[in-house]
Amino acid sequence: MWTRLPSSALRLTGSDRVDFAQGQMTGDLRGAPTPGMVAACFLNVRGQIEFFARVYRRSGDVYLHLGAGQAPALEGRLRRYIIFDQVDLTDLSGDLRTVHVWREADLPGWDPAGGDAQEFGLAGATVLGGRVNRTGERGVDLHVLAGQEAAVLEALAGAEVALPALHAARIRAGIPDVDADGLAGTLIPEVGLDVGGPLPAISYRKGCYVGQEIMARLEARGQARYGLARLRGDGLPERAEVTRGGKVVGQSGAHAGGLSLARLRRELVPGDAVEVGGVPAAVDLLAPLTADA
Repeated sequence: MWTRLPSSALRLTGSDRVDFAQGQMTGDLRGAPTPGMVAACFLNVRGQIEFFARVYRRSGDVYLHLGAGQAPALEGRLRRYIIFDQVDLTDLSGDLRTVHVWREADLPGWDPAGGDAQEFGLAGATVLGGRVNRTGERGVDLHVLAGQEAAVLEALAGAEVALPALHAARIRAGIPDVDADGLAGTLIPEVGLDVGGPLPAISYRKGCYVGQEIMARLEARGQARYGLARLRGDGLPERAEVTRGGKVVGQSGAHAGGLSLARLRRELVPGDAVEVGGVPAAVDLLAPLTADA
């Protein structure tokens, strides 16, 4: 099975590309192999998430895979930090397409025993793949030139699955999506992106980056006041305030199959009754659920 991913993309070139990106993002790109891929956030000076990206280190460039429409804003932010750095930025959003193959074993040419980033031939095209868990098991984000998309899709095994089904599987698996769940403006430890979370996107030992001081304080404190949780209820509003007893205790993300992910106060426990935009819901365990749960 495979699903088209609405995406945007930036390419960084120049001799300082890795060091420049390293000083902007929370993941340790310098420690990644070539080719390699790390999940990372780009924070503001208050430590809040502005962008989430999967960042690929390749021999000739750094490639940032972003949510749809994100590339122009991130490009503008990065350009403000270029001073003497030898780095060039290019928006590739119109040139590339991305699909997610749900099981890596189903992707022709991909080596399940290989690294997290691989370049290989498929249907006469050279494609870039990144190992990504979007559904509860290891799949591959497959990046291809727009002009070669049709031939590559023809070579994929299985049927195309619509994006809502992927989000339903993601929510069952307890995996956050910064764009789909509306998590920009939050802190990494609050939304499952911390070390040990379902989608680790930070290194506390990589050195300085924008927002690093705030992250260091949070690590020293040991626990954020909010955490990633799941809510159960019918027709829950997306990106809405979560309240309990009239008090705001969090915010909801995407909703599918009677479930939502949410950023909630840590004192809430499974079974607690809350409201999402006025609609009744219950706090649920975040452990992955089977498809028929």
